[in-house]
Amino acid sequence: MKTFFTSALLLLSTILIAQTDQRIYNIIDAVSAERIEKDIKTLADFGTRHTLSDTVSKTRGIGAARRWIKSEFDKISANCNNCLEVFYQKDLVKKGANQRIVKDVWVVNVVAIQRGTKYPNRFIIMSGDIDSRITDPTNYTDDSPGANDNASGMAGAIEAARVLSKYQFESSIIYVGLSGEEQGLFGGQGLAKYAKENNWNIIGVMNNDMIGNIKGVDGVIDNRTFRIFSEPVPPTETDSQRRGRRFYGGEVDGISRQLARYVHKTTKTYMPEMNPMLVYRLDRFGRGGHHRPFNDAGFAGIRIMEAHENYTQQHQDIREENGIKYGDVVEHVNFDYAAKLTAVNAINMASIAWAPPTVTELEIGGIVEPSAKFRWKKVKDQNIAGYKIYWRDTTSPTWDHSRFVGDVNNFVLKGIVIDNYLFGIATVSKNGHESPVAFPTGIFRK
Repeated sequence: MKTFFTSALLLLSTILIAQTDQRIYNIIDAVSAERIEKDIKTLADFGTRHTLSDTVSKTRGIGAARRWIKSEFDKISANCNNCLEVFYQKDLVKKGANQRIVKDVWVVNVVAIQRGTKYPNRFIIMSGDIDSRITDPTNYTDDSPGANDNASGMAGAIEAARVLSKYQFESSIIYVGLSGEEQGLFGGQGLAKYAKENNWNIIGVMNNDMIGNIKGVDGVIDNRTFRIFSEPVPPTETDSQRRGRRFYGGEVDGISRQLARYVHKTTKTYMPEMNPMLVYRLDRFGRGGHHRPFNDAGFAGIRIMEAHENYTQQHQDIREENGIKYGDVVEHVNFDYAAKLTAVNAINMASIAWAPPTVTELEIGGIVEPSAKFRWKKVKDQNIAGYKIYWRDTTSPTWDHSRFVGDVNNFVLKGIVIDNYLFGIATVSKNGHESPVAFPTGIFRK
């Protein structure tokens, strides 16, 4: 009778955990393409937002742009009883830091923190870039509207703040406009350093860079597919960890890759009309984005962006040649698509911020045995329902199988041979939200 009762409770918990959260659908519905369009137009109307451009004018240059962004975050905070901590974070970059820094410049980020109720020092971050450029990366005077690259990502971060500020979360969310991206990722470097100095526990960074174009230079038109770039393992891994991967696997299971899989899964669950592409690369071929400085600092970070780029509209002087209109202008942005990708960010930040922390000290065993074994350090949180073991074929990009195992600190997955799969564990809250999957970091042979 006791066994039956325990099994029934476990089944009920599994059913409850499998349910979706209506609040996530409400967040999707609340994202406004009209507000995003207005914000993109406002940012483009500053003429240029080049990192080295005018900082004094009230209507032109990066100074005017960042003051407007801060004012928007301040308005959002005022509407949620001052729920956002809004401030500038800045670093002085000296002339000659690289070939694109032709004079001393303050690289200024605009940060808005929505503190969590339970884990105020645990952060999930959505970033967009403030700055823009044209063909010559050192030309900081001519018009550079940067409508898609990257007013779209910046507008998305502002809109996400408007929507998510209506809710309370257990962990903190940061909405940030980063500067200096086009000059060498200086804004991300500065904020990653600031995070280290202030002991921020960053769960992940979702860098949004170009989320508004649906017509590629190859002629493909697609308003549903988007790319999620993530590196396989952290650049900060040790030689010991590298040697371990040779024998135990995990070549594509670093913290950034787990964040990418999380975004993929959440999107497929709540926005099945969308087509998220997991791209197994840090960024586009030979190129970079503002998640990289956070990766370099040891934090999980991914890039979310359109699937089909149009290179005639990136980093181009505004002109027309041979019937082709060059330039990153507002007319080329699809605001409905930008809203969809903004919603992708919002629902994933909400889900992570409502979820408990990921397990630590996860070990795996079962060598030359017919079962896979696990043990881990439990998360101290009264709202935890338990833990879910995930596994997949070694060639699969996503976690395809799972089993909820209850509020325990060890489990034996009978009949599953450790040699044939890769494994991980997520923490599950009573509201059904899960942490990103933790990959085993230790081995035991008992």
